[in-house]
Order: sequence, then C-alpha cells, then structure tokens
Amino acid sequence: MNYIHIQEQPDRQFEHLIMAFAGWPDAGESATAAIQYLMRRLDAAQFAAIDPEEFYDFTQERPRSSRTRDGRRRVRWPANEFSWWAGGDRGLLFFLGTEPNLKWRTFSETIAGLARQMGVKTVIHLGALLDAVPHTREIRLTGSSTLPELQQALDSARIGTSNYQGPTGISTAVMETCTKQGMSYSSLWGHTPHYLQAAPNYRVSYTLARNLTRLLDLPADLRELRTAAENFDQEVTQAIGNDDQLADYVRKLEDRYDESAADQGIPDPAEVVRELEQFLRSEQRRNPGELN
Repeated sequence: MNYIHIQEQPDRQFEHLIMAFAGWPDAGESATAAIQYLMRRLDAAQFAAIDPEEFYDFTQERPRSSRTRDGRRRVRWPANEFSWWAGGDRGLLFFLGTEPNLKWRTFSETIAGLARQMGVKTVIHLGALLDAVPHTREIRLTGSSTLPELQQALDSARIGTSNYQGPTGISTAVMETCTKQGMSYSSLWGHTPHYLQAAPNYRVSYTLARNLTRLLDLPADLRELRTAAENFDQEVTQAIGNDDQLADYVRKLEDRYDESAADQGIPDPAEVVRELEQFLRSEQRRNPGELN
C-alpha cells in the first residue's frame, strides 16, 4: 500500500535527507524549529507527504481545528512532509514529521523507501531531549554516525555519543530501517534545560542549525536565528532572576556542568535523577506557574 502522496516529483537525486520529528524527540520544539528555519532560509519546496490515517490514534494525537478568514472551519491533520532544496552540487531533502502512534515499522519503511527512490545515501536526524543542564552554559550536544567521515567531524567538534539505553523514539526505528536498506545514518541531539517550558528554545535550535550547516557546508544565513536565541536568553535570565529557588537550582547545575567539563566526563546518572526528583517535588509543593 502506498502511504505517500507526491505532489511534484523532483527531477534530480539527492545525497542527504535532513529530518526531525515533533513530539517526544523534540524537547522545547528545538529540533523542528531549527529545520523550519533552514528550510525557510534555503527556500525549500514541499513535494510529498505521508497520509496520517494509518499511523495515528487521533484521540492521542488530535487534529487541530482553525477558522479561515472567511469564517470556514479547517482541520489540520498531523503532518509528515518532504521538501527539497536544489542548491549546491547535491541539493538536500528535508523531512518534518510528527512521531506516530501506530505502525512504526511501516512508517519507517515508508520514509526509507522514498529516500532510496530519491538517491539518498545519508540520513541526518536532529533531535532535542530534556536534561539537567543549565541554560547559562554552552549547549550540550550528543550524536553519532554510521558514516566514518561524519563521525570524525562529530568527534572533532567534541560531540560525544550518548550511552542511553531504554524506551526509544521513532528516530531510532527510522535509523534501523535506513541502515538495513544501505543508507548511512547520523543523529545530532541538543540537550534542553528541563526546567524551561518556553518553546521554541531558540538557543538549542541555533546550536543545532549552526553545527548542521558546518557539517554540510550549507549557505544558510543564521543571523536571524542567532538574534532569536539571544533574545530568548535575555527573557529566561529575567524570569529566573525573579525566582530565588530556581536561581539556586540553576547554580547547582552550573557547578556540576563545570566540574564535568573539567573532568571531561558526565555526572553520575543516579545523582542527576535524585536532583531532578527533588526539584520536581519542590515545584509541586510551590505549585508555581510555568516559566515562559
């Protein structure tokens, strides 16, 4: 069964597919915002989409209703869209999606199938995850690649590989399918401070976009995104300055971050979990409003 609707087939092949998923693998909407920005700056054009009917429980991932200017009601379904950019020698494919509820293997095979059809050799996924890191320090990145050249570039940029094991997201299922079909796969994750509820987190978005443009030598002007990141930082600093308990917690995270950077290691996971639990319990007792 064909789950993809193609509006207009590009008349060329592409070496790279850049992708991000809204939902669980997109803390603070950081990864999707980075992709959206790059697509806009590169003037990428949509050409295909995956029909959501078979892949979502619409009581969990609900469609959104809106009104048009002439007063008509419109329903927006979970989107999974492919776009392309024809610049440079190789061009690029982009995929922006929403993590599905159902049929992950079929969904992954659908993405990988179109990628192979378009000549893709390397899939690069951008993601974001919540972590006990301070917003006042350099964004922590983790990533890996099955392509030796890209892995070397990640190592040169001091981007470590995550040792995480446990429940996973759709990006891992896509990775497994793509590698089985002969494509290399790379991922780059930005670690988002868990105490920030504001989204998009433009600071993480800018870091992801900056590293991706360096890796692929993309001619995308990032000044607008950098300015958004600077404004985001100012708003967060002002908000935290009005909350003494949260400011104390951030200072503890700063101390741990600085120590781990000096040791070139990572904090004890059990200690991080305990700290997170203590913070969340104190937040529940205070019952504050969200930071935004």
